Amino acid sequence: MGLEPGFVGDLGQGSRGFTQWIAGALEKGLLGNAKLMGRPRWQIDAYRCPHCGHLEHFATQRS
Repeated sequence: MGLEPGFVGDLGQGSRGFTQWIAGALEKGLLGNAKLMGRPRWQIDAYRCPHCGHLEHFATQRS
């Protein structure tokens, strides 16, 4: 099974304090903002190795 295309949304000042993975290729609107309406989203969980700093991200919980 291959990987599904998507992107990490940065919601700026309207952020809820966590990032989201958004399904589908990035499409921009007239003002340069990402088109988000109707796209499935998942909360991103991140884990860090305390020894080397390596990060891994997982999107398992739909938000």
